[in-house]
Amino acid sequence: MKLQHHLGGIENLGPVSLETRVFVEPWEQRIFGIHTAMMAESTHLANALHAYPVKDLPTAFRNDWTWASLRTGAEDMQPFEYFKYRYYEKWLGGIAQFFVDQGYVTADELEAKTAFYRANPDASLPDQPNAAIGTQIDAYLRQGDSGYHPPGHAAQFASGDAVRVADPQAVDHTRLPGYLRNKPGRIDLVYPGAYSYFVSTGVDGIGEPMPVYRVAFDVADIWGPCKSEPHTTIYADLYEAYVQAAH
Repeated sequence: MKLQHHLGGIENLGPVSLETRVFVEPWEQRIFGIHTAMMAESTHLANALHAYPVKDLPTAFRNDWTWASLRTGAEDMQPFEYFKYRYYEKWLGGIAQFFVDQGYVTADELEAKTAFYRANPDASLPDQPNAAIGTQIDAYLRQGDSGYHPPGHAAQFASGDAVRVADPQAVDHTRLPGYLRNKPGRIDLVYPGAYSYFVSTGVDGIGEPMPVYRVAFDVADIWGPCKSEPHTTIYADLYEAYVQAAH
């Protein structure tokens, strides 16, 4: 697995942050806003459950951009680099690299613009989104997107079944928490319907819509009895591709 995906239980990574604020610095709100605007203009919304007029938007942005895009960028970082940066710094790095990779801006142009604002922190920022994009962003924030689909094939497992989490090959992006790989659990709930994800994870297993389970784990089975509080249960929502029969 990639070291930086879901770090639960890994020792010697330093003190746990008890910070409760969503945004610690004002610039973090801007990064969140940029990401939200990109999602609201993403071309994948043309086929979303809600009707979004993506093709008619007056924008030069013509790519898919989803939570999967953001997470892939962070998980693709060299692990020791990953640990250096704050949460929204990772977002900024992934977004900036995406725009360079897709040809919207060159690395030299980005460096020059960064140097300009460092030297002129009070300089005016680029124009705000036009009215049509602003309306689209508002609609996306209210309605969002959904991976829900009507039920397809019957769920392989039922509530109460003993299961074990799979250990698929490491890929660019996964929705399987690393600390749950190969761990025993019990099906607590079978969610109605089927669910897809924004992208296919290939050999990791996520692609076509599939059942999703809420799986219960005895915390001692994850981190061992010496490092666990007794009578403690952890719940995780897992795609069916990540769940196997206990045997």
